[in-house]
Amino acid sequence: MKKESFVIGVDYGTDSVRSLLVNAADGSELASAVYYYPRWKEGRYCNPAGNQFRQHPLDYVEGLEYTIRTCLQKAGADVAANVKAISIDTTGSTPIAVDESGTPLSLLPGFEENPNAMFVLWKDHTGTKEAAQINAHAATFDTNYLQFVGGIYSSEWFWSKLLHTLRVDESVRKACYSWVEHCDWIPFLLTGGKHVSEMKRSVCAAGHKALWAEEFGGLPPDDFWTSLDPLLQGFTKRLFEKTYTSDTSAGTLSAEWADRLGLPKDTHVGVGAFDAHMGAVGGQIEPYHLSKVMGTSTCDMLVAPLDEVKGILVKGICGQVPGSVIPGMMGMEAGQSAFGDAYAWFRNILAWPLKQPASGLTPDQANAIIDNIIPELSKQAAALPIDNNSELALDWFNGRRTPDANQLLKGAIAGLNLGSDAPRIFRAVVEATCFGAKAIVDRFNREGVTVKGLIGLGGVAKKAPFIMQMMADIMNMPIRIHSSEQTCALGAAMFAATAAGLYPKVEDAMNAIGQGFDATYTPDPARAPVYAERFKKYAALGEYIVSTTQDH
Repeated sequence: MKKESFVIGVDYGTDSVRSLLVNAADGSELASAVYYYPRWKEGRYCNPAGNQFRQHPLDYVEGLEYTIRTCLQKAGADVAANVKAISIDTTGSTPIAVDESGTPLSLLPGFEENPNAMFVLWKDHTGTKEAAQINAHAATFDTNYLQFVGGIYSSEWFWSKLLHTLRVDESVRKACYSWVEHCDWIPFLLTGGKHVSEMKRSVCAAGHKALWAEEFGGLPPDDFWTSLDPLLQGFTKRLFEKTYTSDTSAGTLSAEWADRLGLPKDTHVGVGAFDAHMGAVGGQIEPYHLSKVMGTSTCDMLVAPLDEVKGILVKGICGQVPGSVIPGMMGMEAGQSAFGDAYAWFRNILAWPLKQPASGLTPDQANAIIDNIIPELSKQAAALPIDNNSELALDWFNGRRTPDANQLLKGAIAGLNLGSDAPRIFRAVVEATCFGAKAIVDRFNREGVTVKGLIGLGGVAKKAPFIMQMMADIMNMPIRIHSSEQTCALGAAMFAATAAGLYPKVEDAMNAIGQGFDATYTPDPARAPVYAERFKKYAALGEYIVSTTQDH
């Protein structure tokens, strides 16, 4: 390894994109830059009340160019010439309709402002009806096409979003040649792809969200989809047959993008993947340790040697795919549809008067107060005694991802009385998100994949000790917090180094570039039994909400 070899990891989050420039020899960070999506920040193309969340590809493209150029400017002269590779991760499933050239429709005349021509963000749940139909349809086939995604298809995923889009928008339906994930499109763009058939599709996205599996010979066949809805006829053929792990190079920068970024044309571009999967690698995941990327939602990753989990199918998770996290190992994904989003929801309710003209506050003054709401709530909530009969919440504010996906489900708060103040309600919401995390661990354990430890990653893990301590108490096991605040971008950098051939395996890159752990939360033995009793009430409340939720 030469000291002058550098790599760039690009992490596309829900609100922003971050690029991280690191030394490939030791992981030392030279520079980072963040770009907040301007169209998304304005709320364009979204309808939260209708669970519609869309993003314009120009937010992604402009952010990519800005953050990489900014990193190179910060790092100084001579660095750009020695950048060997770029790899990217994105949220997912976040797909978009493209034409035959692989160009997103929203970049074509006539579609610039059409939400159905935008990327359909992971948290978009407009396809709940389609997901339910896919689940019912799959049950009529001898081959169980849902066996590797926990047995339940979700509205957050690839096919339900495609079918919904085709049904609701004739103009997009006529122009849509194929359907591509954000994590597959960016490498295709950077390498100058000219036809969508050239796109190297990630096994991570394909296996966890699109039902691709070697056991099926690829995607479910055309007759599976056309018998569900004729609108899907031919899509399997126009999608992909082969998939790639993220230690693979998708090619090198095109002349256009080398010039736009100020990088050599022989800079490798790695095959993309989802943020949590690369984040787990950036956070130095270990076999049977649940790596929890905690932000607006959570994505929980677990890896295990293939021979040790052979024949095990974990029900109700987001999939188990060989090579989706670390090549040569089984990657298993679970998660919660709302985590940090649940805290932000409660904060925004409390802050509503501050944002009104009658408050007399400037936006900066209002934001200064709002930014302190959750830290102050955490301080006050931490001082409350644990009471088995206190307020109880359910964390399904954005539906339930796992175990057992159901995006129709709603959150709830029970046990309210006139003494239920803001810290008590906030404490119940935090407790609910930790109970939701425990439900995931319990499911893995019951299905024969024993969780041996917890690794916390992301903004909530780094900045919220009250939440992390409650997580340890409720799980009744320690949780280690990774020292990097940018584990997703760091993981992408590790894959970039591997795709460029600087390391033979991503595990080698992980060991060399990884930054270790800087905190551990251990469970309080006095609290764990109380939480165990309250968890039973959480489960009972959940059963009630499920029983009163009607499919539609």
